[in-house]
Amino acid sequence: MPDENTAEKTLMERLKDTYRLVIMNNETFEEVGSYKLSLLNVYIILSSIVVSVALVVIALIIFTPVKRYIPGYGDINEHKELLALNKEIAALEEELVAQKAYTDNFRKILVGDVQNETEISEEANIIDDSLLNVSRIKEDELLRKEVEFEEKINEKELTKSANFSPREMPLGQIFLFPPIKGEISAAFMMNGKHDGVDIMAPKNTPVKAVLDGYVITSDWTLETGNTIGIQHTNTLISFYKHNSSLLKKRGSFVKAGEAVAIIGNTGTLSDGPHLHFELWYKGKPVDPQEFINFD
Repeated sequence: MPDENTAEKTLMERLKDTYRLVIMNNETFEEVGSYKLSLLNVYIILSSIVVSVALVVIALIIFTPVKRYIPGYGDINEHKELLALNKEIAALEEELVAQKAYTDNFRKILVGDVQNETEISEEANIIDDSLLNVSRIKEDELLRKEVEFEEKINEKELTKSANFSPREMPLGQIFLFPPIKGEISAAFMMNGKHDGVDIMAPKNTPVKAVLDGYVITSDWTLETGNTIGIQHTNTLISFYKHNSSLLKKRGSFVKAGEAVAIIGNTGTLSDGPHLHFELWYKGKPVDPQEFINFD
């Protein structure tokens, strides 16, 4: 026991022993500085530095985004946010693909790539083949045959009441059923400034087809909301936009005056319940007020 106490005192005495640290110029041996130190002081200083550095590192990890780069230390809530953002991105990508397909189909219609209802149905089916099951092919074939058959019947009936083919009939001589009755809030303007007319009507007013035809598009777009387009004879196409709901699907045959949608306020380009109605004749927009009475 006495030996152990002696050893402990010797160790403490060694830690308390003072030393002088002298800094001298290497060439002139001039004393630049002199510091009185002990092993205990050196130990305390080094320990303080290590603890301070550790505290700074811990603070950086806790209070800064550095923790995101440490495996297994990320915030669970942030992972949830990333998953939600990934789902939103995937949904936007799907919407972009659908929008591109709709735009391509619409462009082909406007430039005259599609000449009749049967070809329109075939073009639309090419787009849908990537989305629909192969079992729908037989149904599409039956639909196309039905379209061809009913088109021939309609053309024969129209030919009986005129001395020329309905495809050659001037637009001004065709009776067009008003899609809705109401006040015109925005008129037609040329050069793509406003390709149709905006018609105001009460909520839940049914939107009706202006002429017999086949639905070539019945879908939702970001700008025009629920939109339906109908291909008529005489290279005439009508579009009904910003609807609250659509009543007909693509490929359906509709009669003049038959309800195809319900007036609404969908799409980013809409600022109130109304119908944006467009008429396209031979690939160009025309003023619907010249051919339809909306009063």
